[in-house]
Amino acid sequence: MRVGVIGHTGYDDLPDILDGLLRLAPELGLALEFEPEMAEVAGDGHKLSRPSEIDALITLGGDGTLLRAARWLDGAQVPILGVNLGRVGFLTTCGTDEIGQAVRALATRDCIAEARMALHATAVDGSGASRQEWRALNDFVVHKGGFARVVRLGLSVDGDSIGTYAADGVIISTPTGSTAYSLSAGGPVVVPTVESIIITPISAHALGVRPLVVSPDSEVVVHTNQSSEALMVTVDGQVGTELVPGETLVVRRAENPVLIIRQPGNSFFERMRVKLGWGGLPEDE
Repeated sequence: MRVGVIGHTGYDDLPDILDGLLRLAPELGLALEFEPEMAEVAGDGHKLSRPSEIDALITLGGDGTLLRAARWLDGAQVPILGVNLGRVGFLTTCGTDEIGQAVRALATRDCIAEARMALHATAVDGSGASRQEWRALNDFVVHKGGFARVVRLGLSVDGDSIGTYAADGVIISTPTGSTAYSLSAGGPVVVPTVESIIITPISAHALGVRPLVVSPDSEVVVHTNQSSEALMVTVDGQVGTELVPGETLVVRRAENPVLIIRQPGNSFFERMRVKLGWGGLPEDE
């Protein structure tokens, strides 16, 4: 089995983890391939090149590392085993204390690859031409850069106008992304297997503007005002570009989901309770 390794170099225990993976790999019949930064730390192993050349992907870091890896796969149906080296690690499969067990389960295919809906967005210029495209596992955010001020955005779903939002911006998220920025902005928690698209305004300046949950097959379009200043489009909180006046952002379901490995018994609601403090008071109270 050829396994790619993508990670965050900012963790002190990363060299020890990579050394452990390199020692474990021959025993399990795994051929490890490292992205350039990881190869430098590991000091061994082949260089990771294309998603089509690996059978699985291990991420070493937090949720941000897993999100970056999901975009790198670009729709390739390669399962991701996320190892949490950070604090929350809501999307990851296990912590460092369980990495050996998780990698063994990966090698024997004794694990569950959960399909997570992804989104595809296109920035369309004033002439109707596609200018730039992205995939996101969590969300796309259209917002104002620089000074904190209200912006006006027109939104439509399947060609039907929702209205004009006067807000700090808008978040268009997957069910996976419903527990990220959308949750902080007052959006609903959506179980990842309930496919849908969530539209969450950011600090809307009207009581009648509230989050919406629409069909996973809907096309959501964000229209910028011709007279407005340039806005920002942020993808999974990590990359993006400007959206200039007169441009639109067209968001729809991506063709292929992202496959995230889950250990048996590690349910969504258990992670909600442990990672996010979901469920109110502790049971003993």
